[in-house]
Amino acid sequence: MKAKRIFAALLCGAMLMTSSCSADTNTDTTTDATDAPVSDSVSSEGASDALASVVDGEIRDITSMELISELTAGWNLGNTLDATGGMGVTSETSWGNPTTTKEMMDTVKEAGFDIIRIPVTWTGHLGAEDNIDPEWMDRVQEVVDYTIDEETYVILNLHHEEWNYPFYDNEEAAVAKMKKIWGQIAERFKDYDEHLIFEGQNEPRHVGTANEWGGGTEEGWAVVNATNAAFVETVRAGGGNNAKRHLMIPGYCATSDSAAPDKIAIPEGDDKIIVSVHAYLPYTFALSDTPSSKFSSEREGATRDINTLRDTLKKGYIDKGIAVIIGETGARNKDNLESRIDWAKYYTSTMRDIGVTCVWWDNGAFSGSGEKFGLLHRQTLTWMFPEIVEAFVSGGKGE
Repeated sequence: MKAKRIFAALLCGAMLMTSSCSADTNTDTTTDATDAPVSDSVSSEGASDALASVVDGEIRDITSMELISELTAGWNLGNTLDATGGMGVTSETSWGNPTTTKEMMDTVKEAGFDIIRIPVTWTGHLGAEDNIDPEWMDRVQEVVDYTIDEETYVILNLHHEEWNYPFYDNEEAAVAKMKKIWGQIAERFKDYDEHLIFEGQNEPRHVGTANEWGGGTEEGWAVVNATNAAFVETVRAGGGNNAKRHLMIPGYCATSDSAAPDKIAIPEGDDKIIVSVHAYLPYTFALSDTPSSKFSSEREGATRDINTLRDTLKKGYIDKGIAVIIGETGARNKDNLESRIDWAKYYTSTMRDIGVTCVWWDNGAFSGSGEKFGLLHRQTLTWMFPEIVEAFVSGGKGE
């Protein structure tokens, strides 16, 4: 299993277990989840002026490359709305993180993050004919509204879904379900402007096979491209501002493999498409459970994988006018603060040099033997590693 994980991350740059891939049963959050009451959904009528302008304002007709040039650094609300335990809205706290609050999102913004990714698992909240539970849709909108404003962008996605596995015999059903779910989301959020970005799916792959994390197979890529196309088609037909909304699509398993740019299908003539890439590099430092804990940006060998990724993204996408967001990255805590600070600054500044924005995967985990990517202690609204936050944000700004 370990050999598979090492091979996978080197080729795919994807996160295993802690991230979007599947539930991390050892998140080791600092305290137990709280069951704070969920308030009523926020409507544009009761929103602040900043929110109201985002919800009711005219969407700017700009390319995704232009949009990305305005973004600096992002943060993931991981293991929260994407958690799969519990019933109804209680699933939000089922993986050990507390109920999301506006104060929490304000804390993230105040740290300098200008894009917040909100992973959401919709499976478990679907009724007859895949209709989304209204209470769950309201809660998702409420968290989006906590977050989004004239200076803060939101990425909203489909996360721990199992119905979109990219096999030929599943393609027809997956395409139909993609259209049904995204049709409802697009309708609910159709009046939001460019500050709301939709991400069609997360790390679609052949789960449980030898090809799960590598460069993918012809079958895998073909079906991922088909479900991506269904997502784009559905949102574009969703009315309101959706015709001009910026949309993120992943390749197979959101791979950073150098062959991916030639395999991913970008909708022709659509200049509002962003490729979603996940990359925790160098793997032995950033993601694996090996004791490798040293990183120095002054040592060429340490930066090789990051530089290779930079070159792949630039040649494969950026130079062709295709925008990229690294929607998940980070370096897990191995009691190596100085190395993580150095890594954070080097990683984000290197990607900023080519116009790529990075988003830290924060799963709220700080202790135990799990993959500890936590930065924000959500119960106390305290940054546990403020030096890493500062380095990640300043690097993303090119400072």
